[in-house]
Amino acid sequence: MAESKLDYYEDKAGEWRWRRKAGNGEIIGASSEGYKSKADCEANATRDTSKDKWEFYQEDAGGHRWRCIASNGKQVGKASEAFSSKKNCEHNAGLNGWKG
Repeated sequence: MAESKLDYYEDKAGEWRWRRKAGNGEIIGASSEGYKSKADCEANATRDTSKDKWEFYQEDAGGHRWRCIASNGKQVGKASEAFSSKKNCEHNAGLNGWKG
């Protein structure tokens, strides 16, 4: 995986969330939900994603995005932005644990 850093923070509702930042500080992935404890948030961010379902889709506006669905059916991660090509979207998903 390219150089990236996980950032944990409390949102306005007091729940913990994660975001993955590239070496240049750009957000390249984020949690889809808040967690009551920081430990649960950290466990979600660092879990084995090999059994997750990764969905790739194109928005009405044309951009490409991904989302990660855990084995329990809950969305646990998503692209933080739309990408101009599916290839760039897949590259970003790879930085966030997609094995292709």
